[in-house]
Amino acid sequence: MFGKILKKLDEKLLKSEPRTGKLFAVAALFDKPDDIIHAAEKVTERGYKNYDVLTPYPLHGMDGAMKLKPSKIGWVAFIAGISGTTLAFLMMWWMSGIDYKIIFGGKPYFNLPPSIPIMFELTVLISAIVLVNSLILIYMKLPANANPLMDTEFIKRVTSDKFGIYIQADDPKFNVDEVRGLFQSLGSSSVSNINEAEYEKGDSKNPLLSLKFMGVVAGTCVVTVLVSYFVLQVLLFMPPFSWMHEQPKLLPQGKSNFFKDNWSMRRPVEGTVARGFIPYEFKGMPDSMVVPTPNPLPVTKKVLEVGKKRFDTYCSPCHGYFGKGDSRLRGQFPAPPSLHTEKVRNWKDANIYHVITNGQNVMPSYESSISRDDRWAIIHYIRVLQRSQNAPDSDLESK
Repeated sequence: MFGKILKKLDEKLLKSEPRTGKLFAVAALFDKPDDIIHAAEKVTERGYKNYDVLTPYPLHGMDGAMKLKPSKIGWVAFIAGISGTTLAFLMMWWMSGIDYKIIFGGKPYFNLPPSIPIMFELTVLISAIVLVNSLILIYMKLPANANPLMDTEFIKRVTSDKFGIYIQADDPKFNVDEVRGLFQSLGSSSVSNINEAEYEKGDSKNPLLSLKFMGVVAGTCVVTVLVSYFVLQVLLFMPPFSWMHEQPKLLPQGKSNFFKDNWSMRRPVEGTVARGFIPYEFKGMPDSMVVPTPNPLPVTKKVLEVGKKRFDTYCSPCHGYFGKGDSRLRGQFPAPPSLHTEKVRNWKDANIYHVITNGQNVMPSYESSISRDDRWAIIHYIRVLQRSQNAPDSDLESK
């Protein structure tokens, strides 16, 4: 039954009126994948260059039969990707390191690791845009889409159940009789001449630029915008789609009618201590009430490295990298006194810990920013800075 339908379809297609324009190519249809691969091999051996093979689905081995070279589209994507990476790198370097420097702790103005996600995204974005536009404008030659193969019996069959090959008339070795004889000798089920379509006066060879097509595109854009607006701005706020927006919950800093003070955020229960947290017993007290306690951390290389890292991040913006009070904020904040004064050098570690935890004058508390052990590590590093700038004679004596 299916064979009879195909036979009638073949007869109907062959009875259609042929084009009478300039000869574009000679095309041949084959019934089996092995036949079209064999035909492609023979056409390549004969030295034809301007030809192509069309099949309803990909065939393994066709690239080798046609001796196709690797596509250059990969190079287009590679160059576009490298360009995107370079552009993102230069953009982040200029914005963060040159044009708008932001002083934040000990961090460098331009830091590569945080820039990598942006570099990756811009690499993918530029690659996709350039690749798609290259395929459309260069490889597919759009908007010029008036290919003579369109709307022919040949193209209808190779997109359905046949395998086709055609050799263009502009091939240097093209000869109509020789090409037709070659296809017939290869066992083609149908050999036909494909002529270019003849356009009547006033018709456009580039339908994409016609007013009718452009009107359809404009109408589609308008409909898409209206539908998108309705879905995103109206439909999602209507039941039952609004359940994500109308949740029975309390928002931070929001008003609540449940509690008497009308605040949704609650203070911790007075007197409770969070698990794993050791409260500072002298919090809020003056420095004179602090009981001197020794630094619980040993003076080791690892502790000093942690102290240096935390000092450079949290302390150096105001105190400077060496604790001299030479602020790195360029007058944007009052400069503190030097950490090398006799008063600070004579302080106990507990006194410095108290200032870091409680704050002093315009210096805020760093209790929530720096962990307990890191505060003690900073104090060890401050002692190293103090000794480096106020070394006793015994440190300078040669041994």
